[in-house]
Amino acid sequence: MSRKIYVPADSSAVSVGADAVAQAIERALKQRAISAQLVRNGSRGLYWLEPMVEVETPRGRIAYGPVSPENVEELLDAGMLEGAAHRLCLGPAEDIPYLRNQERLTFSRVGLVDPLSLEDYVSHGGYRGLRRALEMSGAEIVEEVVASGLRGRGGAAFPTGIKWKTALETPADQKYVVCNADEGDSGTFADRMLMEGDPFVVIEGMTIAAVCVGATRGYIYIRSEYPHSYRTMVKAIASAYRNGYLGEDILGSGKTFHLEARLGAGAYICGEETALLESLEGKRGMVRFRPPVPAVKGLFGKPTVLNNVVTLASVPIILEKGGKFYHAYGTGRSRGTLTIQLAGNVKRPGLIEKAFGVTLREIIYEYGGGTASGRPVRAVQLGGPLGAYLPESMLDVPLDYEAVASVGGMIGHGGIVVFDDTVDMAQMARYAMEFCAAESCGKCTPCRIGSTRGVEVIDRIIAGIEREANVELLRDLCETLKYGSLCALGGLTPMPVLSALKHFPQDFGLLPQEAELR
Repeated sequence: MSRKIYVPADSSAVSVGADAVAQAIERALKQRAISAQLVRNGSRGLYWLEPMVEVETPRGRIAYGPVSPENVEELLDAGMLEGAAHRLCLGPAEDIPYLRNQERLTFSRVGLVDPLSLEDYVSHGGYRGLRRALEMSGAEIVEEVVASGLRGRGGAAFPTGIKWKTALETPADQKYVVCNADEGDSGTFADRMLMEGDPFVVIEGMTIAAVCVGATRGYIYIRSEYPHSYRTMVKAIASAYRNGYLGEDILGSGKTFHLEARLGAGAYICGEETALLESLEGKRGMVRFRPPVPAVKGLFGKPTVLNNVVTLASVPIILEKGGKFYHAYGTGRSRGTLTIQLAGNVKRPGLIEKAFGVTLREIIYEYGGGTASGRPVRAVQLGGPLGAYLPESMLDVPLDYEAVASVGGMIGHGGIVVFDDTVDMAQMARYAMEFCAAESCGKCTPCRIGSTRGVEVIDRIIAGIEREANVELLRDLCETLKYGSLCALGGLTPMPVLSALKHFPQDFGLLPQEAELR
């Protein structure tokens, strides 16, 4: 039996040379007449070690990294195929502390399997959740999801079971399941990693949702900036059709579910669920008025289950092992695990899946190794470009929806961007307003006009022009955005602006007492 060598095909690994490493390995094996199977897996999420090559040995999978094409010959000479010692050897992949100390439920197969091998997926526990769901009623599936405590991982944190229950109980001749894969938040990449590293878990989660509510058609809406994800999902969907996991009479159950992948066109606003639905229908991506909610009147006016990638990918293990199993992880009303994406000024950026309750300090120092610059951490933005900027003094806040909200922040999609003490927080606040102005769909006045005026007001504050009056004007403008905007883009833009003003007043030329919120 030929040995297996794993080289990630994940787009982040590819961006730092994984394809070139794979090609160098193939050439070297051919020249040496060595029989070995090269598998392009997903990334384990240890991005500072990419390209990370793993070799299957009797001792388990031994990792080497970061590997360049120039290292391949010396690694083979050193005995890499036997897991021999080398300066790039990281030891057994599972024993790397960054991985060993995680609780990987949703990401349990990412990096382990060949993403496009259905046989690999099934052999690692795939489709057990769907098989169990096919033996249950829709109401019973909802009960399991409710019992798990799963909340939407896309940002809103709405209870998934309630959303499914609404769609289940809304009568209609046609229902849909839509997966929001328009992952546009800065510093986030969990959706992409799942689509490229374990696409079948997304398909299985969507199929379970369809079986639950009685939907027969589904769409996965992928952002145009993710061509690798799109190609992988299209191939995985085709494989699922060929093997009876999609289409008519799924696994002989009499259930039908047809699934397609669709590409977006690069609009951040289409990450908002109703704008996404408009785009799927072939219209301009603009926010809809609510109510009705999509679970009642969604795609083409029909009941629609709409969740993001991580939410849907969390469902198979819940159905396989039961809601109580998943609920055992986490704390308070935040149950299960959170996929944390650590980016910015850190030594060890990557994907960390932990039970809710871990602190920002643990993530940044124990996993991230502190700042890449070696300078002190000054601020952390949690929850994407619309998330709050938290100062170093707040790093002990636990990652729990309610705990983070209590300090004026939000977890969002789980992205953490770290800044050292050289950052100018007034400029970061300006960026948040500028981002909103650029990405607004233009439907509501507070967001469309308010964000543009907000940039101008911040510029005047930074320039020292009538600073006190303009700070007051900025606060009033933020209040209008927060309460008058049609969706979260305008409604959340004040969060990073006001948090920067509150915690870092000196960057705006203010004394601390001048920055106190009313």
